[in-house]
Amino acid sequence: MAGKHLKTWMVAAVLASACGGHHLQSPVPEATVPFPVSGLAGRDVGVLPFTLILAEDSLHWEARLADRPKLLATADSTLLDFFTTRIPEISWKSPARIWRSARGANDLPDDPHQLGIAVLRQLAVGAFVPDPLRAQLRTLGAVAGGSYLLAPAALFYLADSVPAPAGGKQARAELTLVIVDVRLGQVSWRSVARGTGDDPWSALTKALKTLTPGMP
Repeated sequence: MAGKHLKTWMVAAVLASACGGHHLQSPVPEATVPFPVSGLAGRDVGVLPFTLILAEDSLHWEARLADRPKLLATADSTLLDFFTTRIPEISWKSPARIWRSARGANDLPDDPHQLGIAVLRQLAVGAFVPDPLRAQLRTLGAVAGGSYLLAPAALFYLADSVPAPAGGKQARAELTLVIVDVRLGQVSWRSVARGTGDDPWSALTKALKTLTPGMP
């Protein structure tokens, strides 16, 4: 019996030491970094299409997100409209325009929404884009006429702690955006934008607005 109590005490002591005597802390959310307007003003920047949009099961948004082609097309349009309206200092090239110009390139998928840009959500600023994606982005940058591409690497919808006014749950959109310098094959900027709403598009729009602080 004494040996059993000693073993239990030793396990507790090891756990307390590992935790530094404090309660375990939740990971700190990645900060939202404003869009670098001044550094890209006057440049051509291509916008890549969405490829990864997921919602937490507890939101019960299966029906809303079921039509994948429509979902991705609406997300592409929402993103492009936001940037062309709020950041006119940059010449934005739409995903459709880029893909038309790049038609026939051997290293690109037939469907732009099959491009492997979701891997960019895991990369920090300064990290190199892995091949073959690096070569594909270089090709797309060339046809877009610029050195930079904006990639919506991932869009996740999570249940928010604040209930929706009409009942049910509000969703928190978490959008990971990355700018790639295609000449270097490196991530030059990244940000995670967050916003809440009763539906996918109001939540996404509110998240995007956090990228341009000081604007209505």
